[in-house]
Amino acid sequence: MKAIFAIMLKQLFFSLAIVAALLTSCGEKETECVFDPKGSVDSIQLNFVSLEDSLTSFQSKQQFVDFLSRHAALRDIFLNRQGYPDDSAFINRWYKRYTHPGFDTLLMETKKVFGNDEELKNEFRLAFANLKHYYPSFQIPRIETVITGLESDLFVSDSLIIIGLDYYLGKKAKYRPDMHQYMLRRYEKNFIVPSALLLIGIDTRYNKTNLSDRTILADMITYGKAYYFAKHMMPCTPDSVFIGYTGEEIIRARANQDLIWKRLVDDEVFFSTSQKMKQRYVAERPKTYEIGDECPGRIATWVGWQIVNAYAKEHSGETLPQIMAREDAGKILRGSKYKPMN
Repeated sequence: MKAIFAIMLKQLFFSLAIVAALLTSCGEKETECVFDPKGSVDSIQLNFVSLEDSLTSFQSKQQFVDFLSRHAALRDIFLNRQGYPDDSAFINRWYKRYTHPGFDTLLMETKKVFGNDEELKNEFRLAFANLKHYYPSFQIPRIETVITGLESDLFVSDSLIIIGLDYYLGKKAKYRPDMHQYMLRRYEKNFIVPSALLLIGIDTRYNKTNLSDRTILADMITYGKAYYFAKHMMPCTPDSVFIGYTGEEIIRARANQDLIWKRLVDDEVFFSTSQKMKQRYVAERPKTYEIGDECPGRIATWVGWQIVNAYAKEHSGETLPQIMAREDAGKILRGSKYKPMN
């Protein structure tokens, strides 16, 4: 199996990376359907396999071993085979987990939330239809759903998507991932497909980048293009779902773009290569405290998204693939004419 853009969702959010005036909402809508590529959903044939029942029905360790031999990516990446000293330790640990009575309860809870997975399938069909509209050569990956006891969330490669459904059971779940609340809100079922599209959109097959450019601006534009890409594939999905902000945070950020921009300029953020500066403005944090206690974390990546949006408006003749293929972050910034003012 190829792994051109293989990545785990948690890794992405850790690598991605307003002031008191933000306490008042401007009252505008958080999102709207901004694109309509009219992808042909009827032409999309999904290879969608639900493995949850199989994972809870093993009668022997040999059955479990045989199952894993047929699902090497699940074994090696999602269940982290390399994290164990030998095959015996790996098999014993996971066989014990999957045959524990508590897993039957987890399976029932998963089925209660996801049913027969039709809603999830339909979301993938629409997203892939739009993706094939922009990239006709796109090959639809196989999709597998599993439960792991909150071990792994989402894996995406060019040929395979694995979804740990138990990560996405929502607020009413008996057990939830052990993480901060601002991160936990990303783990609802409506985040699955947008997150998968974001992982595809960050890959260099689609998102061309100048790897020698280590500036924060380069990071901002790279992530901005990924959000821009994912939004095109799911045009009616709220911006908050793609970036992991609340709807209120999106509204306030839009209303205070000038304040955010001014701070980035004053701190000389754009052309900095400082890791400390990247931690402040790009990396995973609950808030960007340098701007204000109400400013969400990773705010520079959100600004990068706005720059890409502005560039697309200024260059309406360029297609999505053409914009995604632009490597020069500085040219995109200059071409965007993005400079929010009061």
